[in-house]
Amino acid sequence: MLEKQKQVNTKKIISHRFLDESGDTTFFGKSKTFIVGQEGISLSFSIGMLKINDDLRKVRQQVQLLQQQVENDEYLNVIPSIQKKINAGGFFFHATDDPPEVRQLMYKFIKTLDCSLEMVVGRKILGLYSLKHNNRETEFYADLLSHLLKNKLTSGQKLVLNISHRSNSTSNKNLQAALDKAKKRAGKRYDSSDLTSEVVFNIQNHRTEPLLNIADYMCWSVQRVFERGEMRYHNYIKDKISVVVDIYDSKNYKGSKNYYRKNNPLSPKNRLSPPSS
Repeated sequence: MLEKQKQVNTKKIISHRFLDESGDTTFFGKSKTFIVGQEGISLSFSIGMLKINDDLRKVRQQVQLLQQQVENDEYLNVIPSIQKKINAGGFFFHATDDPPEVRQLMYKFIKTLDCSLEMVVGRKILGLYSLKHNNRETEFYADLLSHLLKNKLTSGQKLVLNISHRSNSTSNKNLQAALDKAKKRAGKRYDSSDLTSEVVFNIQNHRTEPLLNIADYMCWSVQRVFERGEMRYHNYIKDKISVVVDIYDSKNYKGSKNYYRKNNPLSPKNRLSPPSS
């Protein structure tokens, strides 16, 4: 009986996070032409990690009700982008595709939640991509993800990362590479015996896991700052965004000025310029 009680007491607490991304990982077009900054190609790629402190089941149901509300709204459900999703298996929120009326609905909902987002922004720098990531999009993705994970490995919890599917970037091999890199980085600060968290990757999509819809909207609000200098969406939910790290902004490494929090807020000055090849 005592042995059974001991096993119960040592069981890890399960904690969920929801990860989505903004932008793309594209650097090259045809004939290996550098195309970052061209029409339709983002200047940065970001990964955000959302923590929801409210009851997950309840919040998930609330998102689903909002989805149904959009599907049943005769003013909204005739919009082509919404019709397309409905016909393909059901509407889900995706900030890039959604019309202004739908964005307003979702952002007002997010404002009511007890949640927080951590986000790592990766500028698309050609030289860095070549030297650090071997011109591989998967390595670029894994490097950003490792920075999100490195400070999550000492809690002793079972950390379930519900992560948006992204082709080869979210393959088991690449996610494990990101975790290994995170452990290596954490090992510079902690003893290996302190890295007690168990990390589990749970690959999802925006239909199977509605809570990813929230992560998508929050990540998109930050991306608009870096891509366009647009503060409107970010400012509306800025109290839900705990930290944004411009991870390759070497000019601001001193004093950790590339970490944006309440005491060092994002501004239109964070808008990126097209990189030189």
